[in-house]
Amino acid sequence: MFSLDYKSRLPIYEQLCQSITKMAALGALAPGEQLPSVRSLAQELGVNPNTVQKAYQILERDGLLFSVPGKGSFLSKDVSAVQQQRREAVERLREAAANARKCGVPEEEALGCVSEVFRGGVAND
Repeated sequence: MFSLDYKSRLPIYEQLCQSITKMAALGALAPGEQLPSVRSLAQELGVNPNTVQKAYQILERDGLLFSVPGKGSFLSKDVSAVQQQRREAVERLREAAANARKCGVPEEEALGCVSEVFRGGVAND
């Protein structure tokens, strides 16, 4: 369900946050859908349950998840905000690429920068 890169410099909990956010933005997770329990997801991914708990806490703080005591964690019913953030991020990326082109940044260098960020080499969030 969720994919992790154990060789990445990006911490596992951040990768999990990104994976859940991406799945919500793409509609792969439905609003109100229950996520796997901390224990079962940790076992499935082969990580410490504290890692999954940390990711769930961050996503709950950010409003993407909500938890019901004794029931589990669920995707927020309002994922439209996440989808809007994704659209805005893509638009900002287009604007940055256009600006880089105007400034004479070679395509290979620009793509290299983007790839580095996506691989977890540079964190700006």
